[in-house]
Amino acid sequence: QVQLVESGEGLVQSGGSLRLSCAFSGSRFSIYDMAWYRQAPGKQRELVARITSGGSTTYGNSVKGRFTISRDNAKTTVYLQMNSLKAEDTAIYYCNAGLIIVYWGQGTQVTVSS
Repeated sequence: QVQLVESGEGLVQSGGSLRLSCAFSGSRFSIYDMAWYRQAPGKQRELVARITSGGSTTYGNSVKGRFTISRDNAKTTVYLQMNSLKAEDTAIYYCNAGLIIVYWGQGTQVTVSS
């Protein structure tokens, strides 16, 4: 059974930075594709960034050039470094692990004040 626990939530001013972490518990972390999604109030959940088991990355258009996803297979953790934050980045951020079954974390709140 896979469990995902996000951390790093916070309130930050526009232009600031924040790093989210997602701790994976379970077996064979290295073969999972990992991703971050977010959901703002009244909006659909959207993909922020994905990193495959091989290390290839994909980003949502709104975060390209500002956010970086990375993974540490030894620590079974995936990170999301968020720079140049904007008010529109305010959302609950969810960690996602996908293989045959998709797993979700409980979410962590990011609030950017303008």
